[in-house]
Amino acid sequence: MTVLHVSAGRLYGGVETVLAQLAAHRHLCPAMDPHFAVCFDGRLASELRAVGAPLHMLGAVRARNPLSVLAARRRLAALLSGFDVVVNHLPWAHALFGSLARRAHSRLVLWLHGAFSGAHWTERAARRVKPDLVLCCSRWVRDTASRWFPHVSVETFYPAIHFGPPPDPAPAPDPPLIIQVSRMEEWKGHRVLLEALGTLRDSHPWRCRIVGGAQSPREQRYLDSLVRLAGSLGIADRVEFLGHRGDVRRLLGEAAIFCQPNLEPEPFGVVFLEALSAGVPVVTSAAGGGAEIVDPSCGRLVPAGDPAALASVLAELLEQEPLRRSLGAAGPLRARQLCDPRRQLGALQALLAGASTP
Repeated sequence: MTVLHVSAGRLYGGVETVLAQLAAHRHLCPAMDPHFAVCFDGRLASELRAVGAPLHMLGAVRARNPLSVLAARRRLAALLSGFDVVVNHLPWAHALFGSLARRAHSRLVLWLHGAFSGAHWTERAARRVKPDLVLCCSRWVRDTASRWFPHVSVETFYPAIHFGPPPDPAPAPDPPLIIQVSRMEEWKGHRVLLEALGTLRDSHPWRCRIVGGAQSPREQRYLDSLVRLAGSLGIADRVEFLGHRGDVRRLLGEAAIFCQPNLEPEPFGVVFLEALSAGVPVVTSAAGGGAEIVDPSCGRLVPAGDPAALASVLAELLEQEPLRRSLGAAGPLRARQLCDPRRQLGALQALLAGASTP
């Protein structure tokens, strides 16, 4: 079965990680031959090339520039005759390109990596092209999408993710190191983390690293506000803003706690899997995909937007190294239970085979 995955590839986050991992582990499911059609020649395209995945460049697309859309649609239309299934990642891709798969008589799948509210123009446009299957990255996302696709099979599918074995055990960091790795978006909860750490400034030893660079002017303004907040809380000397890093695995290996206290539900949370697979306990908000990934064996859940509750949980983990090590040791197993590549790629092949059956 030949499958074409269509994505923008302009920025880099959870969606792009899922696609890169799918490409890297494609040999585990010989029955499925994945190809990738990407609009922007950025980090995702580079990673796909690095693992030898079949890559088709559609050209940079701006929805406000009809000529760029038309050119990309022509390039994609020329590809479609060779594919059994076309998978559009996110409503944007489905809105712009979904009708082409219909004309080519390919079976059509919409893969949702975030909540579907029906309000954004891309979602309204995507609903006009009925898919044969909707894949959702978590039960929470499925619940948001089901009512918008009443006569379509809507399925939860956890992606195939494997980041390798845990790093070699390292001496416990002194003071304990708390890390957050995420996009520079306000709903990721950086402010809540800093405010919680501000309350622990004098009572507990700790250091904090915030990993993730700004990918837009808006994100840069947000990052600048976080730097100012750390200063106003008197913790600037204990918080490092590392920007984009290519050695996240090593940084996780040096951490005692991974903390991302989202203000809004995380659709899935690939980075939670990465932290768990590195043997780091995860603290996140009790909502969305995070609540499906993190259980009491491997981390802690806190109410969203509650710095006091977060400070209490962090204080407990900072004070109890044996608890941290116990939670961290359970992380790799939890990650495999959810996202083992061989099992999940087999499940994906079965789902797409069902979609490709008239």
